[in-house]
Amino acid sequence: MGFEFFIASRLKLGNNEKAGSPSLNVALVGIILAIVIMILSVVIVLGFKNEITTKINNLDSHIKISNGAIGIDDNIATVDMREIANALNQDSAMLQNIEDVSLIAEKPAILKTDSDFKGLQFRGVDANFDFSFLKSHLLEGRVPTYDNSDSTQEIIISSTIANQLQLNVNDKILTYFIDEKVKVRNCHIVGIFNTDFESFDKNYIVGNIALLQSVNDWKAHTGNYVGVKLKNIDNIDDVAYSTFGTLATYSISDNDNSTVYNVTSTHQNNISYFTWLSMLDMNVVIILVLMIIVSTFTLISALLMIILERIKMIGLFKALGASNHSIRRIFIYLTHKIIFKSIIIGNVIGIGLALLQQHFHIIKLNPDAYYMNYVPIDINVPMLIFLNVAIIVISYITLIGPSYIISSIKPTSTMRFE
Repeated sequence: MGFEFFIASRLKLGNNEKAGSPSLNVALVGIILAIVIMILSVVIVLGFKNEITTKINNLDSHIKISNGAIGIDDNIATVDMREIANALNQDSAMLQNIEDVSLIAEKPAILKTDSDFKGLQFRGVDANFDFSFLKSHLLEGRVPTYDNSDSTQEIIISSTIANQLQLNVNDKILTYFIDEKVKVRNCHIVGIFNTDFESFDKNYIVGNIALLQSVNDWKAHTGNYVGVKLKNIDNIDDVAYSTFGTLATYSISDNDNSTVYNVTSTHQNNISYFTWLSMLDMNVVIILVLMIIVSTFTLISALLMIILERIKMIGLFKALGASNHSIRRIFIYLTHKIIFKSIIIGNVIGIGLALLQQHFHIIKLNPDAYYMNYVPIDINVPMLIFLNVAIIVISYITLIGPSYIISSIKPTSTMRFE
């Protein structure tokens, strides 16, 4: 144990042994509050990003393979599930990362009751579609089945649409599709969901792709696009680019297939949401910088107060031959008692509040504005460890400069403090 650390460990903060001075207590509280704010800022923003990204990735395909004939009518710009499946089978690396592949069709539709109507998008999916996310957000009922011809008419709708049109599970609803002529289907509501994702809940119903295939006079293997769900989406844009190359090579090598495919990732299809999420990172950076600045000035003030309270001791150490460097280190170590005490208390309070919110959802939100009905929390342990280490390092560096005030104190001048 070094001389400086030994002395600092034996010294008490403040003028007496029971409690520190009021000024030091204020400094302690200020640093604790700054640490709590930093911790909550990080876990809340990580929670927002995680929740919204999860919803986007489950409500839209990770990779969307569509016909590159942009601007052509939907009845012409279609894809053949068999051709895409044959092309993907040639990419063994991608096959290992594919969780499921489903044929999807979308078409504008109008739901009409006796007293009201609503325009929306009908999303038809096949039996391979992963309904797990929508199942987890069902309020009542079930998801569509693919057992028999009667299941073709089954749909699930959001609670937003159900409330607007006064619909319930097991109700029948007329669904109008308008092309060159109006086509009507009598759909059967089997489930009602609520994802709190306004752009989806207000504008989409989900049903069997066979219904849209009958409306458009398509064959069973035809749809608007193929949705690919991946096991790992860390490099989703690179996978989309690789998939485009695989499909292009297949189209060139297959004389019977001249389709030009358009391959996009969920990042490209939902650029506005991901841009908004990236802006949240900047907000966190600003909050962290402001809190670090506040903590820095608080620490400097605490160091100066400790020096003033121990100025007689400084003169005594100098008279005994201690160097300015050693005395500075004593007071830096002494001030770090405040830092470590603040970090421990701040982490206990900050993580405690985060755990309460994570498990009990105490603070609620307006889902129309935030895409969820409570403040989300994501406690990322490595991130919190990094934050605490950064606080310690920055605090130590901050204290080096102000500690040089000790060099200007002369042993003879300390006599006035007797």
